[in-house]
Amino acid sequence: MATLDNQKVKLLSLSANKQLAQEISDFTNIPLSKCEVKRFADGEIGVNIEETVRGHHVFIIQPTHAPVNEHYMELLIMIDAVKRASSKSVNVVMPYYGYSRQDRKSASRQPISAKLVANLLETAGADRVISMDLHAGQIQGFFDIPIDNLLAMPLIVDHFKDKFPNEDLVIVSPDHGGAVRARTMGNAMGAPIAIIDKSRPEANAVEMMGIVGDVSDRIAIIIDDLIDTAGTISSASHALKDAGAKAVYAACTHAIFSPPAKERIDESAIEEIVTTNTIELSPEQKSDKVKQLSVANLIGQSILNIIMDKPLSQLFEASTKQKPYRQ
Repeated sequence: MATLDNQKVKLLSLSANKQLAQEISDFTNIPLSKCEVKRFADGEIGVNIEETVRGHHVFIIQPTHAPVNEHYMELLIMIDAVKRASSKSVNVVMPYYGYSRQDRKSASRQPISAKLVANLLETAGADRVISMDLHAGQIQGFFDIPIDNLLAMPLIVDHFKDKFPNEDLVIVSPDHGGAVRARTMGNAMGAPIAIIDKSRPEANAVEMMGIVGDVSDRIAIIIDDLIDTAGTISSASHALKDAGAKAVYAACTHAIFSPPAKERIDESAIEEIVTTNTIELSPEQKSDKVKQLSVANLIGQSILNIIMDKPLSQLFEASTKQKPYRQ
């Protein structure tokens, strides 16, 4: 048991990303409590908490990437178990929010699954959610409990500032919807932005159209919140090289890397993809071109601030503020 600021605290890790959970534990000096996740013969999930959580602030660490439904059921069942065991509060640490891309109805008779998930988490008994780089900011409005949407941008910016202190850069959004994200990174790095004008005839299928902005003789950095099958960044990398970019890099928060992402990344014109460890990559997903940055300290600090009733506002700010780039 850990006691911080006279508050009893427990950290629990489910099966999605135990390495990240251990890093968070190491940073906060809060040991991971013993719990068991098991499968019955018919595939049903069972959990068992091997330590008391009565009167504790409990933080459950579980990103919800593939297998998404399995990870969500583990999380919902554990929330219920912790709540019924008389915890003081149940805090869900979900670095990657599964179903976040289904945040609105884009056609008739479609669900808003991101809202449904929010309802499920609240009904199960969650008192707070900590996530990172939600696919759409309005997902925060789906909750009637506090939700903290941490940002990986400062980590990514610092990485590229160290890597390219004196190079001419251009920050590239892979679509019009990501222009604000690209502008934020461009302002932090003092670089202009460009936008890939693309069409998507169907899910996970991309038809590239053109590039808005000048990328010639610059190092192009494609920035997005997530990379799934890598179709977009692969096509974008070749388009940027054809437009005269000196080199192409990419960055994202969430490396989903569904097949055939690895093959596309390896065959693309991208020299390096910088991502975070919100999602644990399997050996089959890893590529020599991929570098993962740890978000453990950021999440760990947010946990400490919540326990000690300190503000989280400084954790949302970029580490270095600069004036917007001017042509």
